[in-house]
Amino acid sequence: MSDAAQPTAAEVRAAAEAVKTALDRHLAAVEHRTGDDDTAVYEAFNALAAAAETYDELLYDRYDEVTPFEIPGAEDGLPPYAGPDEPHALSVLIRRDYAVAEPRRLAAQARRVADLDHDEDGPRSTAAALGVLFGEYEPDEIASRHKEFGLEEGDSTLWVTAAEELPEPGEWLATPFEQADPERILCRFDISSVFDDEEAGEVAADR
Repeated sequence: MSDAAQPTAAEVRAAAEAVKTALDRHLAAVEHRTGDDDTAVYEAFNALAAAAETYDELLYDRYDEVTPFEIPGAEDGLPPYAGPDEPHALSVLIRRDYAVAEPRRLAAQARRVADLDHDEDGPRSTAAALGVLFGEYEPDEIASRHKEFGLEEGDSTLWVTAAEELPEPGEWLATPFEQADPERILCRFDISSVFDDEEAGEVAADR
């Protein structure tokens, strides 16, 4: 970059102040969050990422210096959106990972459910116990009560993807996840232990 095109010291200073403001906004949003899907937290996170990126670029252009931290941008890892501008249908794709942290607790909970169904034998393996619990409870209830069932949360993600029209009934049931297209993502929400250093704990990648 030529000297004429370099940002001024005042511009770099203004970008730094914008980062400070975005940090305060993000912290306030986290402190007053109303739930896991609080829009204010997602918006504040994205604003902080954008402000930090701008400051980093100006700092480098002006002083050939970089910041000692990196905040992932809102669209890191996503290809450009290639779906319809006016989608007439959408798909919500969810993946949640769990570790079986306490097999005995899991088995006990499954036996309790089996007893309610008057199955005297009950599940005889971890796989059978999981089948009983996921057959009895909705996935959202499993997520909210996972510790009670002896499970430990891993990563999870939710994709909202656009479509031209609703598929025909039964069209994709044989291979429900093969048509997941990252280029049609309208927004996504990720939860992972890699975000534990940030109190928000979630990343939204909004289009």
